[in-house]
Amino acid sequence: MKYTTLPNTDIKISRICLGTMTWGQQNNRAEGHQQMSYALDQGVNFFDTAELYSIPPRQETYGLTETIIGSWFKKTGNRDKVVLASKIAGPAPFTKHIRTTGFDRNSIFEALEGSLKRLGTDYLDLYQLHWPERKTNFFGKRGYQYDPNDQWQDNIHQVLDTLKEMIDSGKVLHVGLSNETPWGTMQFLRLSQQQDLPRMITIQNPYSLLNRLFEVGLAEISMRENIKLLAYSPLGFGTLTGKFLNGQMPANSRIALFPTYRRYLNDNAMSATAKYAALADEFGVSFTQMSLSFVSGRPFVASTIIGATSMKQLQENISSIDLELDPELIRKLEIIHEQIPNPSP
Repeated sequence: MKYTTLPNTDIKISRICLGTMTWGQQNNRAEGHQQMSYALDQGVNFFDTAELYSIPPRQETYGLTETIIGSWFKKTGNRDKVVLASKIAGPAPFTKHIRTTGFDRNSIFEALEGSLKRLGTDYLDLYQLHWPERKTNFFGKRGYQYDPNDQWQDNIHQVLDTLKEMIDSGKVLHVGLSNETPWGTMQFLRLSQQQDLPRMITIQNPYSLLNRLFEVGLAEISMRENIKLLAYSPLGFGTLTGKFLNGQMPANSRIALFPTYRRYLNDNAMSATAKYAALADEFGVSFTQMSLSFVSGRPFVASTIIGATSMKQLQENISSIDLELDPELIRKLEIIHEQIPNPSP
């Protein structure tokens, strides 16, 4: 395994992060336990979860992923071996079963206490805002469209004040963003500096060969401000394994089970995927591992969040960290990107 540190900290994290959102629907408790034990044995010491999980969000499975992780900590005593990240859900139609109050002080404390209880721990290494409260472009929206009916009022200072209380209490060590835009990221960083408030150290956004929109604005912020990317969906919901090429739809794949998650299957995305798959064949490397290695090798990426529903997938994903891409392969990846840039928002 390869390691780095969380920005502006001395906390060592693996360059591969274990994603957990399938545990509770696509994976049961025993499978989640098996994945965590295997990942830790392979040197993966960074786990990411959220109160929202498992996915897709449902009232009857709310918090179940955190409960599975907590039961593994209790069973193994491995909490001190894991850098643990979780998230508070933002307001949305699909989170009305959680709360409708956004990121006010009481909601943040309620969310944190619930996560700590389910996880069976008294602190989180990293606590993240899962998505912005305001209406902006995330979750498959490519560009920003101003909404004159957006009721959001700037409460970023209040949110940071609340997070400071949590850090001062010892229940949270560090804080981060997720699904955030360049404007939002800079607002948080500016207020942190001006008001001596907690500084966001990471941003968890989608990033893959099919979605490199992080490079438009956020990559420069990441490098200049040292707020590194935790890259999620590096395989585009499995698209960049090649399993959906030629009209295939494996019966137990996430997209077959949950058809709304199809944003990586549009015509342009499939055309790009076919080109990337052919390139992997040309260089004799696993398509899955090539896709993951590209993400892990970007200078603004702190850790690549992988997710798997089978042990075979997990093993291949974790071992991708050992693949060093040929410079000529990277050059050809860029040619495909220029031909079909960012086909999936």
